[in-house]
Formats: sequence, structure tokens, C-alpha cells
Amino acid sequence: MYAIIARSRLRISSLISRTNRRLSSTAILQDQPPPPPPSPPLPEPSSAAAGAENKSWNFLKYSLVASLTGGVATAGYATYAYSLDEVEEKTKALRASANYTAGDNASGFDKVQALIYSSAMTVPAKLIELYLDLRRMSEEQVRGFSEPTSDKLLPDLHPLEQHVFTLVLDVSETLVYSDWKRERGWRTFKRPGVEAFLEHLAQFFEIIVYSDQQNMYVDPIIDRLDPKQCIRYRLSRGATKYVGGKHYRVLSHSSWVSFLKALRDLLADSTPILGVRASLVLEDLSMLNRDPSRIIYVSGNALESSLQKENCIEIKPWKGDVEDTSLLDLIPFLEYVGKHRPADIRAVLASYQGRDIAKEFIERSKEHQRRMQEQKQHGRLWRR
Repeated sequence: MYAIIARSRLRISSLISRTNRRLSSTAILQDQPPPPPPSPPLPEPSSAAAGAENKSWNFLKYSLVASLTGGVATAGYATYAYSLDEVEEKTKALRASANYTAGDNASGFDKVQALIYSSAMTVPAKLIELYLDLRRMSEEQVRGFSEPTSDKLLPDLHPLEQHVFTLVLDVSETLVYSDWKRERGWRTFKRPGVEAFLEHLAQFFEIIVYSDQQNMYVDPIIDRLDPKQCIRYRLSRGATKYVGGKHYRVLSHSSWVSFLKALRDLLADSTPILGVRASLVLEDLSMLNRDPSRIIYVSGNALESSLQKENCIEIKPWKGDVEDTSLLDLIPFLEYVGKHRPADIRAVLASYQGRDIAKEFIERSKEHQRRMQEQKQHGRLWRR
């Protein structure tokens, strides 16, 4: 009996606990806030407003592109047509307008107008200053590659050698010739008579080699070509001016100035044997640090590689001909110049313009000897 009553109590208590659990879970769910209602969809912009916004953006974009294009075109034209100093001079007033101020006695309206004007000119003035700075930096960088390494390429002459002439010699196709073949690679050949030429003329001239090649090419060649050290100085590519894809030998500053003026104009539009003639004296500011009237430049491509044509002697370019005698043929003329030292070698060379100097000198020497012989015979007859 007691067991039956105990089982009944256990069943009742379990039913009561289950009911309480259900009620508590229902209360918890009822305490939570209800879910928010769905938000209404955003209204789409009208087509008219979208079109107006696109037009404004396109106008701003195209205006910016047009302004940049115009600025770049103007900067390009100024770079092409004017030098840096000319651009600075022409834009001086525009750059100064950014700092424009009205006077102390000006009215309030004038002061406001001056403030607006200076503010409007600030951006163009700053752009011009930026252009000038960038151009100045770029020209300095380019000058490091295109200009000679020094304004004086050679040291000063000794006071006792001020009368000595300077003989400048090209290397390639003048003293040597470099040839390449697949089976042997590069080989360099010396011109016939080059040792005798250098050794003999070193008695009368200061000899210099001037090449458009690098030192690594020039130095080994000269070391083997001139074991007796007849050549005093060696000038290589670092001593040339790079213009229009070519390396020019600059014998004097005046020739470079004349060349630049001629290039810009093009873009914008006394002895009886030597035959000395009067000529104007040019500037003596020399890149070689030598008197231009005492410089002779000998090269197989002299008129193409030198800016100072009046100092050039152009000989036949040598390309391996073993029968060539051009250097030896030129010795008599150069020896005569070294001994007699004319006042201005440019006038002497001008008298040989368009002629073979070696042959013409022999003809003039013969003619001079014939005249001297006639004078002697005439003097003897007169005495009789």
C-alpha cells in the first residue's frame, strides 16, 4: 500500500516539474522584442538628376585634360624655342604678378581687386617656377653627359713653351684602324709610318690625341703605339661635346658658341710658301687651354668631328691599306710650320682650302725655290 502511494507521488511531482519548465520557456520567449518590420526600399534617383551629374563630371574631366595638354604643349614649345635664361626673362613679369599688392593709399575696392588678381596668378606662377626648376635640373643632368668634363682640358703650357704649336691627332682611321672578323674578333692595326710620324714631329709640336672613344679603348692602343711617349696628353670621350648623336672635338670656346648660333638660326628658319693671308683674330678662350691660332687638328674625319673647321687638316681615312703614305706625306708641311711658326695657322690652312695640302706644299716649295734661283741668277747678271 505504501509503495503504491509513493509511486503516485513521484508521478505527480514529475508532472508538476514538466509543467513548470514549459511555462518558464514560454515566458522567456514572450519577453524577447518582436522583430523589426522590413525597411521600405530607397527611392531611385531620377534620370534627369543622374544626367546632370554626369555632364558636370565630364565637363570637369575634359577641362582638366585640356588644361594639362595645353600646359604640356606650352612647356614643350618653350623648351624647343627658347633657352632657360630666355624663358626666365620672358616670364619674369608673370611670376612677379603673384606678389602684386595695392598701395597703402589705395581704396578698399582696389585692395580687394589686387588680392583677387594675385590669388588668381599664384597657380600659373607656381607652375612656371616648377617648370623652370625641372628644366634646370634636367639640363644639369644632360650637361654632365654632353659637355666636356672641364673648361680647361689641358694644363697650362710651360712659360718657355708658349711659342710651341699644338698638334691634335684623331685615333680611329687616322693613326689606327680597328677591324672585326668572326674567326678572330676585334683587331687593331697601326697606320704605315705612324711611329716615324710621331717621333719626328714631337721635336716641333706638343702632340695630343683626341678621340671620341672611351679611355678603356684609347689608353691600351696609345700605350702600344707610342712606346717612346711622344704623345703628351690623351683626350677621350669625356672631353667631347655630344650634339645630335655625334661626339665633337672642341678646340676652342669660340667655335662652340659659333656652332650654337648657326644651329639655332638653322632651326628658326706669313711666308711665301705657306701663303699667309690677313685674318681676324678670334677669342682666345680655349677649351684646350691653348691659343687657337697655334692648334692643328689632323683627322680622317676632321670636318665632321671638329667644331673648329679653320684648324683642321683632313687626310684620307685609313682602313687597312698597307700602301698608304698619307702621314709621311704630311710631315714636310708640318715640319715647316713647326720650324717657322706662322702668326696664325688658321690663315695658312685657309690658303690651302680645297687642295691636298701635302701635294700643294710640294708645288709651292718648288715654285719658291725656282723664284729664289731666278733672283740669284738675276743678281749675278746685275753684278756683271
